[in-house]
Amino acid sequence: MKLSDRRVQIGILAGLLVFGGAVAYTGGWFSPPPGPPEILVVNVPELSPLAVRGNAAYDVSCAVCHGTNAAGTDRGPPLVNDIYNPGHHSDESFYRAVRQGVPQHHWTFGNMPFRPDVTDGELIAIVRYVRELQQANGIETLPHEM
Repeated sequence: MKLSDRRVQIGILAGLLVFGGAVAYTGGWFSPPPGPPEILVVNVPELSPLAVRGNAAYDVSCAVCHGTNAAGTDRGPPLVNDIYNPGHHSDESFYRAVRQGVPQHHWTFGNMPFRPDVTDGELIAIVRYVRELQQANGIETLPHEM
């Protein structure tokens, strides 16, 4: 065997090892993307007057994607989820999401469009409603860790 043939064989072997390692590292090349989260059964507490108004506004503007009682759908994630605890997603992050939209980052539902039809008063009430649902379902403020 000539030296040039040996180098070709070594190159091919090295390429296969790198490719195989990449496939193993990424979970295989036929791994499906993560699916939507399970749609939850949400405990609905007795709501404050502000949260009652938020529930009504949420049902009109948010439920089609985020589900009844923020339980999620096949179009959007549940907001009653630890990822949205106040230590990771402050109230301000909800306000920004509605006002500016949000690029996809935690889930595989695509980007959230901004919602110019939601008034400031409705938005404050919606966030109160979501926070009361979260609290009733054991979601606590946890420190954000990267």
